[in-house]
Amino acid sequence: MAMAAVEARLRQEKVKKFEDFVDRRLKPDLLNAIAQRDTLFHQQKTFLDLKMNIENLEKNGVTSMRSMVNLGSEVYMQAEVPDTRHIFVDIGLGFHVEFTWQEALQFISVREARLARQIDEYTHLIASIKAQIKLVCEGIRELLQLPPE
Repeated sequence: MAMAAVEARLRQEKVKKFEDFVDRRLKPDLLNAIAQRDTLFHQQKTFLDLKMNIENLEKNGVTSMRSMVNLGSEVYMQAEVPDTRHIFVDIGLGFHVEFTWQEALQFISVREARLARQIDEYTHLIASIKAQIKLVCEGIRELLQLPPE
């Protein structure tokens, strides 16, 4: 009887360790990977929008324009853009580079390919973490000798 109680206590300790591992390591890693991938999706959409805008400017031959610019806190002001053939693109880390339309399109295609690779890597990482969580949960189920789900 005492041996069964010791085994039950050891089994409960193992279950607790597995649950802690899932809750303190795997779930936060999963949430972080999903957040990182979502950030990459947002960047990808931003570059796609920029590409479409440049292509529209090119197609319509727009060389100057008037626009409403957000100054912050949803305060807008009209702005005159005398020459749209050169644009500034945020290349990361707070740096902006002046590009012609063609240079910007080339930069965007390179950046889109890189973002697609990173998104794919995070998707594989997310799948791997989910598989690890499932594996640990299956181990917990076996320790508790529960029927399979």
